[in-house]
Amino acid sequence: MANPNTLSDRAAMGLLDTFTARTEPWPLRDHRDLLAVPAKTLVAVAEDPAQSFARRYAAGTVLGLVGDPRISPDEPPMADVPAARVRLGLPDAAVASVTARWRHAGVEEPWIAKECPAYELDVPAFRIALHPVTNAEYRRFLEDTGSTELPSSWRFGSYPDHLGNHPVWTVPPEAADAYAAWLARRTGRAFRLPTEAEWEYAAAGAEGREFPWGETFTADRANTVEHGPLATTPIGVFPAGRSPFGAYDMAGNVEEYTADTYRPYPGGTDIADDLAVTRGAYRIARGGSFTRFGDLARCRRRHGWYEREIYAMGFRLAETP
Repeated sequence: MANPNTLSDRAAMGLLDTFTARTEPWPLRDHRDLLAVPAKTLVAVAEDPAQSFARRYAAGTVLGLVGDPRISPDEPPMADVPAARVRLGLPDAAVASVTARWRHAGVEEPWIAKECPAYELDVPAFRIALHPVTNAEYRRFLEDTGSTELPSSWRFGSYPDHLGNHPVWTVPPEAADAYAAWLARRTGRAFRLPTEAEWEYAAAGAEGREFPWGETFTADRANTVEHGPLATTPIGVFPAGRSPFGAYDMAGNVEEYTADTYRPYPGGTDIADDLAVTRGAYRIARGGSFTRFGDLARCRRRHGWYEREIYAMGFRLAETP
């Protein structure tokens, strides 16, 4: 594949111009029993890796209509991440092999070179949200603050009633910062966006996994273009893709802003790739999305918002204990 930034959105996603079906036309038709069970049971089904994706997706869809108990705007569920000295980044010698492994997705060597060199860092203890911020949570922020930062994914700025438990996208990084600051004021807790290093540690664990679940890309563990429904999914319906600390969707669904603007790692080289050329300074994002291939699901992958609809930009919260 050519550089995806030179292709149409569908071509960049590896899709033909004809219709591509990834889900059933009536996703609840074969799972009508889920319409009569408590929300707690629906959560258990949605987060059960032994269930089929179709059934997990159906359970999450019902939760999006009746109310998802995992969503608590003032008390988002968090995971504790202990302090550690962690090894982050990518050894220079690995750039060529990683690029070759993902060349079919249009990956270019400078994009991977941004991950170099590998380095060690002492990361203090912090907390990471189990889920990215959802449409329902972001709606409350908009209602409370009167902000005009409406997500471009909300067509005409209209709230998608059936997608309350899907991640919000696309908003600018300043809106993500404002959300975290608003919630910190409301609750008196130290909510913020995670630093880039915190995000990578939370996704990869102390052992520095390539993906949140291990060393090999497995398409059915994340909502990426390889396996997903070509749309956002309810939070937590890819349970086999959880991070070592229990966070969901760190490899797919929507890309996630961090608190950091791009700069080279210690001892690294400034990379003037597509993002630097078109945007100048830009906020680092991590994690894959439903519109992108699994290369973005790598825990070390550094990227950002290139202003096209195919870039589905969301965020999750961190908290200082």
